[in-house]
Amino acid sequence: MSNYPILEQINTPEDIKSLDAAQTEALCAELRKKIIETVAHNGGHLSSNLGVVELTVALHKLFHSPEDEIIFDVGHQCYAHKLLTGRFEQFGTLRTKGGISGFTNPEESEHDIFYSGHSSTSISAACGLARAKKLKGEKGFVVAVIGDGSLTGGEAYEGLNNAYEDADNLIVIINDNKMSISQNKSSLATSLAKIRSTKRYFRSKQRFRAILKHVPIIGIPIRNRIVKAKYALKGALYHSSFFEDLGYVYLGPVDGHNLTRLNDILEIATLRGEPCVVHVETIKGKGYAPAENDPEHFHGVGPFDITTGQSIKPSGESFSKAFSDTICSFAQKDKRICAVTAAMPTGTGLEHFAEQFENRYFDVGIAEQHAVTFCSGLAKNGIIPIFAVYSTFLQRAYDQLIDDISLQKLKVIFAIDRAGFVGSDGQTHQGLFDIPMLAGIPDINIFAPASFEELSNMMYRSVYKEAFSSAIRYPRGGECVLPEGYQPDGKDYSVFESEQKTDKLIITFGRTFGFAYEAQQRLSEAGIPVNILKLNKIKPIHAEAVRYALGYDAIWFYEESMKIGGIGEHFHILLANEGYKGSYALSAVEDTFVKPAEVSEQFKEFGLDTESIVKDISNG
Repeated sequence: MSNYPILEQINTPEDIKSLDAAQTEALCAELRKKIIETVAHNGGHLSSNLGVVELTVALHKLFHSPEDEIIFDVGHQCYAHKLLTGRFEQFGTLRTKGGISGFTNPEESEHDIFYSGHSSTSISAACGLARAKKLKGEKGFVVAVIGDGSLTGGEAYEGLNNAYEDADNLIVIINDNKMSISQNKSSLATSLAKIRSTKRYFRSKQRFRAILKHVPIIGIPIRNRIVKAKYALKGALYHSSFFEDLGYVYLGPVDGHNLTRLNDILEIATLRGEPCVVHVETIKGKGYAPAENDPEHFHGVGPFDITTGQSIKPSGESFSKAFSDTICSFAQKDKRICAVTAAMPTGTGLEHFAEQFENRYFDVGIAEQHAVTFCSGLAKNGIIPIFAVYSTFLQRAYDQLIDDISLQKLKVIFAIDRAGFVGSDGQTHQGLFDIPMLAGIPDINIFAPASFEELSNMMYRSVYKEAFSSAIRYPRGGECVLPEGYQPDGKDYSVFESEQKTDKLIITFGRTFGFAYEAQQRLSEAGIPVNILKLNKIKPIHAEAVRYALGYDAIWFYEESMKIGGIGEHFHILLANEGYKGSYALSAVEDTFVKPAEVSEQFKEFGLDTESIVKDISNG
């Protein structure tokens, strides 16, 4: 007997429409079961996906995807959507090499409108899609599903503000699973919200408006007076008419786990003939007690035991933890030290700083642009801000890095977590673009530690020794393989030479050094000596490091970053400027986006693992 008797029969969203109420409820239970089982095995985003099961079912029951285009902001809550759009059989491959993505991906399905992975973009995209439908005379709605967390990002409001008045095919669904968007907590306001969100109320209202419209002379003035009175009353009850001031019909709040209420309110939104905002209240982690009790931990998790909720692979020591310990130790001695995050306190290791130094900790929400400029203001007035941010999200603040930091010659420390390959999160989250982005900006130093102690030393140097801003980029997880007894010397570069003389040189930095060191040992055993030049400060590159490399006939540069605009490309130019005539081979990520896989598989794919390095130099 199948564990998923209903879900297995869903091949397209149209198959949902024939289900009765009991079958639809059973489908929701099966979706939760499948999501929990798969994430427990593969890792992934759990809390957010469990919270939108009923909402996703209601959307596909009413709308006709892909004619009606549904966009999930961030996209990490799309698991139920994937299961309902023909990907049940492949769902076990979630976030694995060659498998389906943990985010929406148009390569997988016509029902995934955009690649997604970053926040606050759905409304802007939906505005464009809705306008395109109008211009082409096409039918269909455009629905943007955005969480309350994503509404802390400025682009969400830019999108809301630019919805056209005739965008009657645009519906914005606000998935409110944490903060209260509207302050309507009185029983009267709640009761009125429920009444306003029923089909009976809507149809009665439409009939009454039609009657008044046809009453000669006084009909239109009476209707206008009623409208004014209505908005005054709603303003008093709800304390805000923000969305309606922007030209939207506001519907809700509605219980996001009540399928009947969801179906009713979504149907009303399609009948209004105006752009609508539908406010849906959900519970993160709904249906799985560990996730409901600790939704932040289960937002993004590795494999875990379903019965206990405990991680199968303990995280152990990590660069994030080393950064946390370092910044806390600095802050204990220096009251100028402040920490800034863009809604990622746990992921970046700042939760301990927040507990110890509450008045010097700032979580600005999903607003990286604001975070960088906010740091510039702190720095201008003598504070030392440290912005902890994932590499992939720092991309969102490129203009601010140039105009508000570099141009102002201010000192801000950027602790860039998840630099390099990130594994199963895939194309939208790889930390491969920070080096090309930062390398061309004046007066920003870039450091790349290979060990926890190096990270601490580089943080100290950035805070107290460097004149301008610094970025310390480090990967997810722990240290790479290091030479026995390795002690950082604090220099811009380090040299690891074989016992035998050689004309071959490996240049690398960060955790790729671990693979280079292993390759050096294996090559030495095979009678092929090779030396290593490890760059610690990768921008600017120290002139002595370049002069050292000039003494070798063959150089291999290995870089966990994009090839175009990377450090290896820049190093080659510096060598050429000095008249270098030897061979130079650069291995890095080619002009492509890196798909989901284990980090070890990604190193191998791009020729950066130990085996690849040994092969290159053996054949060189």
